[in-house]
Amino acid sequence: MSDEVTILDATGLRCPLPVLRARKTLKWLPGGALMEVLATDTAAPRDFEAFCRESGHTIINIEQEGDVFKIRLSKKVAYVEMSDS
Repeated sequence: MSDEVTILDATGLRCPLPVLRARKTLKWLPGGALMEVLATDTAAPRDFEAFCRESGHTIINIEQEGDVFKIRLSKKVAYVEMSDS
């Protein structure tokens, strides 16, 4: 895993669009990848906490700078069980 962070600018979008855009972007990222979502919707922190809780992704931190929330998360790593055959 690299330390590269994918930035998703969801400023100006209202619920549920920031989460929907994040979900779409996460599909194309490898497990363990970092993403930072920029959002101005005041519901975004709660929405992303619920989204990560339900989907298995991890919230790393949520910061607010002025009207913009910076929500950093890590995509869950899918583990594949290997058989001994």
